[in-house]
Amino acid sequence: MLTAITRGVSPALPQCELSFIPRQPIDLLKARAEHHAYEQLLRELGVRVISLPPEADLPDSMFVEDPALVLDELAVIFPLGTESRRLEARAIAAALGPFRKLAHVRLPGTLEGGDVLRVGKKLFVGLTRRSNADGIAQLSLMLRPFGYAVVGVPVTGCLHLKSAVTALDEHTLLANRRWFDSSLFEGYHWVDVDPSEQHAANALAVCGRVVFPASFPLTRARIAARGLAVTSIDIAELQKAESGLTCSSLIFDAP
Repeated sequence: MLTAITRGVSPALPQCELSFIPRQPIDLLKARAEHHAYEQLLRELGVRVISLPPEADLPDSMFVEDPALVLDELAVIFPLGTESRRLEARAIAAALGPFRKLAHVRLPGTLEGGDVLRVGKKLFVGLTRRSNADGIAQLSLMLRPFGYAVVGVPVTGCLHLKSAVTALDEHTLLANRRWFDSSLFEGYHWVDVDPSEQHAANALAVCGRVVFPASFPLTRARIAARGLAVTSIDIAELQKAESGLTCSSLIFDAP
């Protein structure tokens, strides 16, 4: 059964880490309502949602994608590139333990799941402020026995690789190609974000639909023009915390 692990919005979210956008006041009630609507939409699409309680002392802990990568064969727990966030991995590892064998990338390697774009058996991994070459090398060695190819992708101008490119399906990528080396991606179809919506490259493809932020209507129209089914959701308050849609859940198949 398709399963999503999520986590409630921390009361400390207004103190979250920010790298590429200016800090703005965050309305916690609105942020929580948006996150609840996100979880409810996943349920409506047929996903079983396991919602973990908020972590009061970890502002960014709702972004459950960053501490782990879940594959069919195992789950890999990451040492996050921001030292203040590393305690987030403990609870995520505990939540994944019943579903997968766990493996670990070790310091001085760093990795964050927002930098890992999986398309079939290929994993594109961003070289960013948060994920380094050591972490990528460890992940590549760890996954080689399972037939995965790991490709490092230099990223500039945004937080994570998946801030710049996400998969709409196994053949089509949504991207702001100004922010990463797109020459490393061969054989894919591209949907480029509208130039006025540079942060619009993060979409969540799940259950035959593309879940997409309501704040980017011009890019949504480009996705729909490719014949893909798009469902819009309001995450305007969460976007003040540099949030995308993929970062708020870990989605995988489980009994």
